[in-house]
Amino acid sequence: MPNSHPYRGCPDYQFWRKEPAIQEPRAFDPVVSPAFHIAPDDAVVTAGSCFAQHVARYLASNGFNFLVTERLNSAFDPKFAAEFNYGLFPARYGNLYTARQLRQLIERAYGMFGPVCDTWAASDGSVVDPFRPQIQPGGFICAEELALDRAVHLAAVRKAFEKMKVFVFTLGLTETWMDRRDGAVYPLAPGVAGGEFDPEIHVFHNFTVEETVADMQASIDFIRTRNPGVRIILTVSPVPLNATAVDRHVFTSTTYSKAVLRVAAEEICQRNKECDYFPSYEIITSPYARGQYYADDCREVRPEGVEHVMSTFLRHYAETGARTVTRQTKSSTSPTSTVPEAPSVEKLLQVLCDEEAIDNE
Repeated sequence: MPNSHPYRGCPDYQFWRKEPAIQEPRAFDPVVSPAFHIAPDDAVVTAGSCFAQHVARYLASNGFNFLVTERLNSAFDPKFAAEFNYGLFPARYGNLYTARQLRQLIERAYGMFGPVCDTWAASDGSVVDPFRPQIQPGGFICAEELALDRAVHLAAVRKAFEKMKVFVFTLGLTETWMDRRDGAVYPLAPGVAGGEFDPEIHVFHNFTVEETVADMQASIDFIRTRNPGVRIILTVSPVPLNATAVDRHVFTSTTYSKAVLRVAAEEICQRNKECDYFPSYEIITSPYARGQYYADDCREVRPEGVEHVMSTFLRHYAETGARTVTRQTKSSTSPTSTVPEAPSVEKLLQVLCDEEAIDNE
């Protein structure tokens, strides 16, 4: 009779060699037991890195109630909505790469933090929002216009966080640039897309697991004081760093960053009820995928990879069960969504990722 041991009788998904994706990559599904489901009328808010834009668009296109609280003023032609980045996220906050960015967005929205520097000058004379440096094509005409836009924006942030039933946040980076004077963090280093870099004022910082957990937990705690019933899904972006400020290879910095974010997400999910980790990072980067989900630049995620991620998400989190993901096309929008039409997944990422602006030339 075989000896008894702790692994005897465990399900197949706990054993590498029994994974169906070894033979059929598309069969890879690492989700085991989601903590909750999302009903069609549950208001869903997304935020985070560039990859979070995929999540937002697919949810909107597949029958979810993708909440949009910041819309283009009705005085303007609706065709400008996409150009000015309305509908990519519930509010026009752009990429929130780090947990500290999320925390400070909340603090700014609720009047708990007023940064020392809240405007950057662009080379063409326009004014840029340091916390959304590429959200307004061509920049703002003046600081007053930016201030008015920001007031509308932060009101939309408050509305989104207070009305949402489900919050999906995609952790993207650990590297950031910070203002020494008050600790304000930016999605881009000053000088890349506005502003002027000053080493006496601006300092690089690479967040640790402990810092990421603290920032994420503070964000969740505050959100739940205003919205106690919100359910949370954390995920990690599979998109590698475009550039690193550390004197080492960008891939080594990428593995550090993703490891920190993955561990932090795990700890947060263990600490909090109705807070799940969804493995989008694992689906794209696993050996089972054999690298087929990355584009020719070995960085951007192909539409097929996004579809695998989102079909897995829908299978486990949609209240109605398994669904077939609607592939994103130029006319693929949801009747309940205000997300504007887009040419392609690849072009969206190319245009709307702040990090893409970083170069060494």
